[in-house]
Amino acid sequence: MEVNQAKQEHLLALKVMRLTKPTLFTNMPVTCEDRDLPGDLFGRLMKEDPSTIKGAETLMLGEMLTLPQNFGNIFLGETFSSYISVHNDSIQVVKDILVKADLQTSSQRLNLSASNNAVTELKPECCIDDVIHHEVKEIGTHILVCAVSYTTQAGEKLYFRKFFKFQVLKPLDVKTKFYNAETDEVFLEAQIQNITTSPMFMEKVSLEPSMMYNVTELNTVDTGDEGTSTFGKMSYLQPMDTRQYLYCLKPKPEFAEKAGVIKGVTVIGKLDIVWKTNLGERGRLQTSQLQRMAPGYGDVRLSLEMIPDTVNLEEPFDITCKITNCSERTMDLVLEMCNTRSIHWCGVSGRQLGKVSPSASLTLPLKLLSSVQGLQSISGLRLTDTFLKRTYEYDDIAQVCVVCPYMSRET
Repeated sequence: MEVNQAKQEHLLALKVMRLTKPTLFTNMPVTCEDRDLPGDLFGRLMKEDPSTIKGAETLMLGEMLTLPQNFGNIFLGETFSSYISVHNDSIQVVKDILVKADLQTSSQRLNLSASNNAVTELKPECCIDDVIHHEVKEIGTHILVCAVSYTTQAGEKLYFRKFFKFQVLKPLDVKTKFYNAETDEVFLEAQIQNITTSPMFMEKVSLEPSMMYNVTELNTVDTGDEGTSTFGKMSYLQPMDTRQYLYCLKPKPEFAEKAGVIKGVTVIGKLDIVWKTNLGERGRLQTSQLQRMAPGYGDVRLSLEMIPDTVNLEEPFDITCKITNCSERTMDLVLEMCNTRSIHWCGVSGRQLGKVSPSASLTLPLKLLSSVQGLQSISGLRLTDTFLKRTYEYDDIAQVCVVCPYMSRET
């Protein structure tokens, strides 16, 4: 949309054009069988058509390129490029020409001019050309404001502006989900949907973690020396298609033992997405800092460090527990082991574990057995803080598969 502010005639003419890459020319092939009334007429016409590919005239795509016929769509993350030309339509020599280009968004006004210096003079039928570039970082209404000021031969100073309004659309719909593991690991699932009308080549989708985490991408399959993408070699995302990316975040070693610090961390990192559209036009989008809900471990956290996948029926097996003080005070802990219908603990219940400082942890080996086959839930542990007389119970800590080692034979 263009709006002229000045009503009077000016010596200079301002032209503004958006720079975009051309598209491949397409035609609609019309064919028929030789026995039909037109005969080979359509075939001869397509062979004579310069826009078709020789030897493949029935293909819709041709060898020619088509220049843009309209302003087109601009998407968030793309680079907006525009060609600005000021032409002297008069027969006079114009002096002190200054051309400015500003981009007005909903939140700020940006100066896009390459130079703010005035041109000394502009002769008749000559022009001043400039190309501006801007990476679009906001959606919504944008207004390109082009202003021209100059001085006539009579010394009169004149000024005029033109406004070009356009909308910036959203190219991708990004949704995220967080999953907190039993350990301090955090899994991030990112769902990315192409909501444009053309396919995209996904060049890069990565997660930049916060300072407390290291990240591992889980979007490849090991096939030897190099991993293969789970989406195949050609990473195209068709219109309205959705892909799911998975990442695993682990606390850095210097923060891993600080349970209280990791517990309160909500900022995980941000996604960096790079794509290409028609003829290699690149777009880039970075999300804001992704935040999760801090896990509620309570004052004391009990996690399993080691447990076998399969154990034998009525045979003792070992597990290793880790007890972490997530509070801001020192605790004096007592461990009680309560048998359930299927799980029986081996050892002394009610033993003293001693004092545990804030954010400190201790490793505790335990022995137990199962009297029931199948997938059994390990439960029945209870911790008591003797300082405050508080009790913490832990059920469904983990699950273990119990099998019978004896094979029955028919006699």
